Amino acid sequence: MLNVNVFIALLVLAAGWQDAALAKAPPSGFAALPKAQQAMLDDVEKRTFEYFVDGANTKNGLMPDHWPQVPGNDYFASIASVGFGLTAYGIGVERGWMKRGEAVKRTLAALRFFHDAPQSDAADAAGYHGFFYHFLDMETGKRFNSSRWVELSSVDTAWLMYGVLFAQSYYDRNTKDEEEIRRLADELFRRVDWRWFSDGNPLVQGGWTPENGFDYNYYRGYSEAFGLYILALGSPTHALGPESWTRWTQTYGKTWGEFQGQTHLGAGPAFWHQYTHTWIDFRGLKDDYMRDKGIDYFENGKRAALSQREYAIHNPMQWKDYGANVWGLTAGNGPRGASRKGEPDRYANDPKPFYGYIARGAGLGYSVDDGTIAPTAAIGSIAFAPEIVIPAIEEMQKRYGDDLYTKYGFVDGFNPSFTFTDRPLRTGRVVPGKGWFDTLYIGIDQGPIVTMIENYRSDFIWKTMRKNPYIREGLKRAGFTGGWLDETAKK
Repeated sequence: MLNVNVFIALLVLAAGWQDAALAKAPPSGFAALPKAQQAMLDDVEKRTFEYFVDGANTKNGLMPDHWPQVPGNDYFASIASVGFGLTAYGIGVERGWMKRGEAVKRTLAALRFFHDAPQSDAADAAGYHGFFYHFLDMETGKRFNSSRWVELSSVDTAWLMYGVLFAQSYYDRNTKDEEEIRRLADELFRRVDWRWFSDGNPLVQGGWTPENGFDYNYYRGYSEAFGLYILALGSPTHALGPESWTRWTQTYGKTWGEFQGQTHLGAGPAFWHQYTHTWIDFRGLKDDYMRDKGIDYFENGKRAALSQREYAIHNPMQWKDYGANVWGLTAGNGPRGASRKGEPDRYANDPKPFYGYIARGAGLGYSVDDGTIAPTAAIGSIAFAPEIVIPAIEEMQKRYGDDLYTKYGFVDGFNPSFTFTDRPLRTGRVVPGKGWFDTLYIGIDQGPIVTMIENYRSDFIWKTMRKNPYIREGLKRAGFTGGWLDETAKK
C-alpha cells in the first residue's frame, strides 16, 4: 500500500506547486523565529512577488520599471526588472504561489521576446551586440521612445542575464517547454559581446547609444558592477580575461576603511552590496583582495548594513524618525518634483536639499541623504543581518501602516521630514503629520526584497545558481576559491 505521505507528496509535485520540500525544512535562522515574525516575512515576500505577477506584460514577458502606471508619467519596461522577475517566478513556484506551468509560460514569453527582438544600431532597436536598452516600450519591446537618453546598458543587461541564467538552471525537467527555456537562455547569454562593450579595454563601459557611441564611463572600483564582471569573465563566447578583475579591484583601497564603527569595503547605496548577492552565495568565497582582508564579500555586506543602521542612529543631518529601526539609503524615488516652466523653483533655498529619483547612500567618500528612507535598503540586507532587519520591518509596518505598506508590499520610499503641501511632487503624496510617501513601486527595488527574503529563508536562489556553469567559471576566472565553489569542484 502506498504510504499516505508519499501519495500527498506526489500530488503536490504533479500540481507543480513545489518542486522541492523547501518550505518544510527552512534553515534554522528562519525556523527559530516566532511564528508572528515568520508570518510577517511570508506576507512581505508574497506581496512583493505579486508586483512581478500583476505588473508584467504576459505577451512578451516585459516588466515595468515603476508601477502602477500613473497618468502623465512615462511608463516603460526595465530590463533589470525582468531579471528580478524571472527569478521571482521560481520563488513563486517553490512557495506555492504560482503553478510551475504558469511560471514556465511566463518565462518562455520573456526569453522568446529577448531572443527574437531586433538587434542592430538602429535607434529603435531593442538591443545591439547581445546587450539591451535599459528601458523598453512595454508593448513593442523597442527602445523606449527611441530616446537619446535611453542607453544600451551593460550593467542592466547583467541583471537581466542573471535572471536568464537562473531560468536556465531552475527549469531542469525533460519537457519540451523547459528544454526550450534552457536553450534560449544559453543562446541569449552566449550572444552578449562583453569584449565589444569594453572597446579594447579590460574594463567594461557603462552605456552606448547610436547617437553618441560609448560613454567611456568605465566601471572600476567597488559598485554594483561587481556582478557584471563575473558574468563577463564567465562567458563561453566573448569572455574578458582575468586581468579585468585585477583592474576592477585596483581602486578598492579608496573605499576600504572604517565607517560608523564598521571596517569594510564601502559603497554608499545599499544596492551596490545587494544585487550580486541576490544570485551568488559569497559565504566563504574569497578573491585575492578579500583573502588579504580576512573576510568575504558576504561579511562585507553585513558590515555595510550595520554601518547604515549606525548612521541612522547617529543621524548627522537630523532627519525626522531616523533611528535603530528606521534606516536604509539606496537608489529610489524621493519627494522632489520639477517646478512648472516659468514658475520659481520652490526648492531652491532649502538649507538641506530634497531630491527626486537618486542614488542615496552614506559611506566613505559617498554621502547623499535627504531624509528619504527606501525600505528595500534594509529589507534587501536581511540575508546579511536579519537581527537588525527584522525589527526594522516590524517598526516600519507598525509606525506608518498602510501609508507605507500596501498591496505590493512597501512602497518605494518615504520621507517623514518632507511635510510641505505646496510644492510639486515627482511621485507620491504628503500625508499630514506623517510626511511624504511614495505611491509607486520600482522593480529593481522590489527585486532585492523578494529574493533576499527567500535566500534568508531557504538559500533557494543561491543553491539554484551554484549549478550554473557560467557562474562557476566567472568566479574561478576572477580568482575566487573556498565555500561552495570548492565543494562543487570536489564532486
